[in-house]
Amino acid sequence: MTAKKAPEKIVDVEDKQLRSYELMLIVSPEVMDESLDATVDRISRLITEKGGTISSVDQWGKRKLAYPIGHFSEGNYVLTRFESKPDLGKELEAKLLISEDILRHLLIRNE
Repeated sequence: MTAKKAPEKIVDVEDKQLRSYELMLIVSPEVMDESLDATVDRISRLITEKGGTISSVDQWGKRKLAYPIGHFSEGNYVLTRFESKPDLGKELEAKLLISEDILRHLLIRNE
């Protein structure tokens, strides 16, 4: 009788590489400036704690929305550029979906 070898875990090289992302947030206009900074810091901290590196965070300020979201016609726009492992995207989007301060978000992977 021959012993069966346990299959070796195959580590995908692509999962170890950092990818470039852009995250656009529309934060509720009811959020005060101090709270807006705290919201952006909380998201930035989540990215860096999971091994990502942030290249830039641009706060565009309050702008008129193309269409109303809820009862809001304005929102605070924030653009964050960062690099991270691919598995961070799902966790980040889950956190953004449950946040009451964030009206909409869009996470894009750059090529």
